[in-house]
Amino acid sequence: MGTKELFSIAADHAARFRDTIDSRPHHPLRDYAGSLEAFAAPLPEQPSPLVDVLDELVTTAEPGLHLMTGPRFFGWVIGGSHPMGVAADFLTSAWGQNAGNHTVSPSAAAVETVGGRWLLQLLGLPLEASVGFVTGATVANFTCLAAARGEVLLRAGWDADANGLFGAPPISVLIGDDAHTTVFSALQFLGLGHDRVIRVPTDDQGRIVPAGFEQAVADVSGPRIAILQAGQINTGACDDFGRLIPIAKSKGAWVHVDGAFGLWAQVSARRRHLTSGVEQADSWATDGHKWLQTPYDCGYAIVRDEVAHRRAMTISASYLPLASEGERDPSHYVPELSRRARGFATWAMIRHLGRQGIEALVDGASDVAASIAQALAKEPGIAIANDVLLNQVIVRFGADWPAEQADDLTKRTIGALQREGALFAGGAIWRGRQVLRLSVTNYQTNTAQAVEAVEAIVRAYRGERYAAA
Repeated sequence: MGTKELFSIAADHAARFRDTIDSRPHHPLRDYAGSLEAFAAPLPEQPSPLVDVLDELVTTAEPGLHLMTGPRFFGWVIGGSHPMGVAADFLTSAWGQNAGNHTVSPSAAAVETVGGRWLLQLLGLPLEASVGFVTGATVANFTCLAAARGEVLLRAGWDADANGLFGAPPISVLIGDDAHTTVFSALQFLGLGHDRVIRVPTDDQGRIVPAGFEQAVADVSGPRIAILQAGQINTGACDDFGRLIPIAKSKGAWVHVDGAFGLWAQVSARRRHLTSGVEQADSWATDGHKWLQTPYDCGYAIVRDEVAHRRAMTISASYLPLASEGERDPSHYVPELSRRARGFATWAMIRHLGRQGIEALVDGASDVAASIAQALAKEPGIAIANDVLLNQVIVRFGADWPAEQADDLTKRTIGALQREGALFAGGAIWRGRQVLRLSVTNYQTNTAQAVEAVEAIVRAYRGERYAAA
């Protein structure tokens, strides 16, 4: 069998999977234990025909796949992997480029340069900033905070990149009480500790309280890093950057923004006020595989000070070509040398959608979230627990019941929804109480899908409420 035939069969399988979304429930048809049993087999001793292996992979894997590309997948903040991005990603895999160096793959390096420039323009960030193409916001936060760690210590007379942290001046890390867990992971990876932080109080939407932040900044001395947030994972709320960033910078702090999805409010004329002032920060982390709808394994580490960024990340060796003036090595901005060429899918999505199309994605998802919240709030006993300003909705069932009973009813309603499969959404704990969390991020989720989602949620809720009464 030739390469063309094999690739064509794989493309047919992929297209069939996408084209049959409407006929599948929004949950896996087989759990982990069943999937493990299906894949388990002795180590193969002999080669197998290409097409047989491909068919076996599809047959074995598909029952255990979640419908993350479905229009009513609201479980996490996950984009729909737009066909344009997927097609570019197909080519990325077929081209087999190692994107570590501009000499090894000129096109892979060049497309990141151009894609990075476009991102800065879209997000309204300083055009002199550098952009690293990483796996996602977790590694983007890590990369940006590595640059922050190195820079604030260098200002204090300590070269952490050369000498490590033993004997270094202590760094005070100020962070909101409702920051995302991956930021704490990044701090752990960097030797700054996930618990050795100064947690700043937040309001009922998860935004940092400015007065508490100002006091916290004033109470510490020495090197400081302040971590703010664009898009709280439950509520979608954004910190007040216009007030907080000047406070932090008045004391010499490096300001980093975790903007995994909320930073994309910058693209929308209707929602840009939510992130007003964010461009004053020193670094930003965000994802492409959320609102930009690229396939997974696509995030961006953006740093205002390119020298600090490269100092923290550059990998050098005698066998690696050096970048000359006007050239850019992708590996100088990420913690990897060998990696896939993530820039092709980013370039393709921005080229396909343009600024207006990306703005429409952000506004469309946010409008759908608002319409779902408004419809659910009309049902007796259902309460919306957040201000729906972006794409996040948190829902409380049995709001007219005692708190413990409402927790149980909310859990039961979530379970009923997941079993039925008309949509997928998960639960969360918000302010000590159980909620349903809806994250509207898929490019296919429109008004009609919102109506179906509301009907499914109300149906599950009424059934569980009646059973519990």
